[in-house]
Amino acid sequence: MDLKPLKIGKHTIKYPIFQGGMGLGISWDKLASAVSLNGGLGIISSVGTGYYENLAYVDKQLNLKPYGSENFYSKKGLQSIINNARKICANAPLGCNILCASNDYARIVKDACEVGFNVIVSGAGLPTNLPEFSMDFPDVALVPIVSSSKALKIICKRWSSRYNRLPDAVVLEGPKSGGHQGFTYEQCLDPNYQLEKLIEPVVEEAKNWGSFPIIAAGGIWDKKDIEKVLSLGASGVQMGTRFIGTFECDASAEFKELLIACKEEDIELIKSPVGYPARGIRTHLLDLVDKRMGPKINCTSNCVAPCGRGKEATKVGYCIADRLFDAWAGKKETGLFFTGANGYRLEKLISVKELMDKLVNGE
Repeated sequence: MDLKPLKIGKHTIKYPIFQGGMGLGISWDKLASAVSLNGGLGIISSVGTGYYENLAYVDKQLNLKPYGSENFYSKKGLQSIINNARKICANAPLGCNILCASNDYARIVKDACEVGFNVIVSGAGLPTNLPEFSMDFPDVALVPIVSSSKALKIICKRWSSRYNRLPDAVVLEGPKSGGHQGFTYEQCLDPNYQLEKLIEPVVEEAKNWGSFPIIAAGGIWDKKDIEKVLSLGASGVQMGTRFIGTFECDASAEFKELLIACKEEDIELIKSPVGYPARGIRTHLLDLVDKRMGPKINCTSNCVAPCGRGKEATKVGYCIADRLFDAWAGKKETGLFFTGANGYRLEKLISVKELMDKLVNGE
């Protein structure tokens, strides 16, 4: 099966492959620019941009950490990231992944539009107000992330009635993805909620509103997986974990080493301060958390609204912003290392170009 170009709003992607937005710092300028340069859609995570370039853009710090959401989600950092990405991929389309659960969500969306992103991908909650925050930038394509046809219906109904707009594409994320899930713990393991079962009803719901592509995500690994979801009605795929196994990925060398070394049984669903199950690698941090002996929790980032300024972090035993920062920084003892269910299949690092060749032409 030949992979055809994908039109997202006014932008055309040579191959129907999105690289998933991975924060904190896992998909920033180096990874996203390489993906866009090689024909996919590179997606930069908006999470923790105050840490970019050795805290150069943080106006206020506490213990060398960005203090407050205005600094954790730094516009100056985001601007620098996309500027550096453009040095590699020039004018190829670039996306920005923004969590609905982020504090300062409206401001982050506006920032992403203003610094020059072509596509905004948004999940971790229903982005029912996304068009409101980007209405001054009609050329920016809007791509919500959903986990069901019901969620898609809610978004389309709200967007069409309030903003006279529909999604330019939709990412349908199944429960094998890395990081936070849009499902309960039980649903993540239920055969009826797996990606293959979700595609057809979401595609049918999309037809009720017009025509926009459905991008399947969660557990997709190779061209056979891509062909399978395309045969079920999807128009493209989003892949995150596979791109961590590239030289260009912005993750630390230690993060990549840990992922390559992990076994299938090391990957599990864990509790998160965000309120959803999250998938990551069992490490020393999680052993400490289980014993209620994790690192001290001191909310400096004010990163996500559901955490309630550290209240939920205290309940589950760790601060997600601090622990994701440690993972990005390569601190194996205290880092939280997210991965998709297939992360154990990574064997070695390759270039983004080689990976894209494998995905487009087969292994």
